Amino acid sequence: MSDLILMREDRDHIATLTLNSPANFNALSDAMLLALSVEIAKLAKQRHIRVVVLRAAGKAFCAGHDLKEMQAARAAADKGRAYFQSLFATCSAVMQSLQALPQPVIAEVQGIATAAGCQLVASCDLVVAAQGARFGVNGVNIGLFCATPMVALTRKIAPAAAFELLMTGGFIDAGRAQALGLVNQVVAAEDLTEETGKLAETIAAKLAKAAFYPQLSMSLADAYAYAGEVMVDNMLNPDTDEGINAFLAKRKPGWRPD
Repeated sequence: MSDLILMREDRDHIATLTLNSPANFNALSDAMLLALSVEIAKLAKQRHIRVVVLRAAGKAFCAGHDLKEMQAARAAADKGRAYFQSLFATCSAVMQSLQALPQPVIAEVQGIATAAGCQLVASCDLVVAAQGARFGVNGVNIGLFCATPMVALTRKIAPAAAFELLMTGGFIDAGRAQALGLVNQVVAAEDLTEETGKLAETIAAKLAKAAFYPQLSMSLADAYAYAGEVMVDNMLNPDTDEGINAFLAKRKPGWRPD
């Protein structure tokens, strides 16, 4: 196993990022957040990559923030205020940068995804979960309401369901997470990587996600106006021209090389 806290492997048009800190359940430590930030910034400029898979080594996907690091910061003269402000700002920036990527991001989830780890899942575009995976925003159980995970969660699932999770601190299994809309597919644990790969390969053959998130925050009329301009740009894209011609000719598209 690599000593890198975040590993990357590229295969064809798919980049796989692996959280590689199983000893602390892949916590979002300062080092992990920095590594994610750096790699996401690289991916944003690498248009030959069409899909990003985010997975984790070990038994858990991500246990949230590193509580030991957070507690150590209390020794500062300001009781940790500056550190906590920086930590949550950095984490929020990483979450937003995932959605800002031009490539769709698929979370491949095993074990637990809790607190900021659940936030990380909710910040991805698609989620494939192993049977037995569990999800929660459990900070309330230790006296820390999961306010920043709340932002991602309430934009992914119904507010009432998010409120229940935030207030009870309980876990939900992969099946209920799928029913609520947090998870797209639930598969056997032994098939998790294979099934995630199949989804990634399917999406890699398509176009990117650029218009999806901006229109969500617009009024209906503004969203249609924006989407109409995006459609015009898409129609003028040579790949779209080729794709339509291939469909009409009943042949496989000959996409431009990257």
